[in-house]
Amino acid sequence: MGDTLLVGLNGDDSVRELKGAGRPVNPEADRAEVLAALGCVDAVVVFPEKRATRFLEAAQPDLYVKGGDYRAEDLDADEQAAVKKAGGQVKVLKLTPGKSTSAVLAKVKT
Repeated sequence: MGDTLLVGLNGDDSVRELKGAGRPVNPEADRAEVLAALGCVDAVVVFPEKRATRFLEAAQPDLYVKGGDYRAEDLDADEQAAVKKAGGQVKVLKLTPGKSTSAVLAKVKT
């Protein structure tokens, strides 16, 4: 979708705040390393906040892509404003059913 792929990754504390106790399953350093190893990823930035607003203000992306577990109308208004202020746009990808950490954890519990 672009020439450079910069991945913003929630840090461990913000994942716990967003997802609850027992999350993340893998620590931020491991998650960042796996993402950085992907050939399509140019860089990974771990941000400590619950929302990516400060990261987006600094990165000023042309395109901010969110996973399909979000709906465009439910995205954080400050994140959207940061992207739009830099002249970028927001896109939400389609969700791939059953391909999420939450789905894997649910299977493990049964």
